[in-house]
Amino acid sequence: MTNALDQQRVLVAQACRVAAARGLVDGTLGHLSVRVDDDHLLIRCRSDDDTGVAFTRPRDIRLITFDGRPGAAGELDGYRVPNELPIHVETLLADSRHRAVAHLHPPAVVAADLAGIEIRPIYGAYDIPGARLARGGVPVYKRAVLIRNSALGKEMVAAMGGAPVVICRGHGITSAAGSVQQAILQAISVNELARMSLRVRAAGGTLRDIDESDWADLPDLGSAFTVASAWRHEVARLGTPHQR
Repeated sequence: MTNALDQQRVLVAQACRVAAARGLVDGTLGHLSVRVDDDHLLIRCRSDDDTGVAFTRPRDIRLITFDGRPGAAGELDGYRVPNELPIHVETLLADSRHRAVAHLHPPAVVAADLAGIEIRPIYGAYDIPGARLARGGVPVYKRAVLIRNSALGKEMVAAMGGAPVVICRGHGITSAAGSVQQAILQAISVNELARMSLRVRAAGGTLRDIDESDWADLPDLGSAFTVASAWRHEVARLGTPHQR
C-alpha cells in the first residue's frame, strides 16, 4: 500500500504543477485530491515552507480521513489541510464515480462568468472533449464564498447537478472525474472555452453554439488519445519525466 500511495502522491503533485503551468492557479491557492478508499483521500496540504502550487512536492500530498484527521501516524505533522476540504469531501461523497477533485482558480473562467458569458460549445474539432463537456452545460454555483463547511460544500455539489465541472462565481471551479488526469484536463478545456469566449467578445463577435449537425462528425477519440496522450503532453510541458 505504501508504494501505491507514494505513486499517487507523485501523480497528484505533478497534476498540481500542470495546473499551475496552465495558469489555472496562482500562488498558494488551489488544491487537488484523490480518493484512496471509502475512508481516506490524498490531498495537497500546506506547510510553513510552502512555496506555491507550481512547486508542489510529493511530500505535500498527505493522507487524511474524510473528516480531516491524519490518515496515518505523522501524516499531518507540519502540514495543514485546506480550509476548503469540504469541496473535496462533499464532491467525492456525492458520486462514487468521482475519484479525483480539483479546485482551481482560473482567471479566464472567473472573468467570463462575471461578464455574463455562459460556457458553451462555441467550437468543435478545436477541442472535441471540451466541446462535448460544454454541450451539456457548465453550471454555476452563484455564491463567492470560501467553502469551508459541509453545508456550503453540499450547496456547491447541488449546483453542480451531476456535471463534471462547476463554476464557483467570483472564486474558481471544481472539476471532478474518475482520475486525477481527467480532472485537470477538464479544467484546461473549460478554461480554454472561457478564454476563447472572451477573445471573441473582445473582437466584437457573437458567441454561438456550433451547428447541431456537426456533432455527428465530432467523434469520441477514446481515452488513449483524449487522456493518455494529452497527459503526456502536459507533463512534457513541465520539462520533467513522465511518471508511470
